[in-house]
Amino acid sequence: MRLDQQLAEKWIKPHTRVLDLGCGNGELLAHMQHKHDVHAYGLEIDQEKIANAIGLGLNIIQQDLNLGLKQFADQSFDYVVMAQALQAVDAPDILLRDMVRVGREAIITFPNFAHWKTRSFLALKGMMPVSKALPYMWYNTPNIHLCTFKDFEALCKDNNIRIINRLAVNDNQEGSPIMKYLPNLFGETAIYRVSAL
Repeated sequence: MRLDQQLAEKWIKPHTRVLDLGCGNGELLAHMQHKHDVHAYGLEIDQEKIANAIGLGLNIIQQDLNLGLKQFADQSFDYVVMAQALQAVDAPDILLRDMVRVGREAIITFPNFAHWKTRSFLALKGMMPVSKALPYMWYNTPNIHLCTFKDFEALCKDNNIRIINRLAVNDNQEGSPIMKYLPNLFGETAIYRVSAL
């Protein structure tokens, strides 16, 4: 699993109900189901990934995340997880509000567009950055709403969403002290644990 998934998983308690949005091939859900005995469900749009996840014995619903979570009642899950997908949906604010309505807590990870490497790439090359965290060219990227730590925290404040935990990581380590104090500059990937106020 990616580092952001490994760290997000640490916040999930055993024997809970987990909904994974944009669950892909189900790797994170299968791991949590096996290790933590969670009651896991996933939403995914890609048929091939769904088939793979179902092959792992997972409960997967085919759905476009842009349609929201209207079919789920309030507090249906203990955790709603969305790893590396918030920036790819049409209305991140609406989906985030839905996540904290449906789950007691939500765990979100996304690439930080204010990372120093991204800033340097823009400043020195004058082009949209391509990196391990942002591996697409500007014309074929699924990332339509790139944001930063500060952007996400402002979104939470504007929507009465409480930030419980925040981690900043890169490919090599779990949040060094400098990442903790200057996440917008040194955190390549953001990991948040949030809930409704």
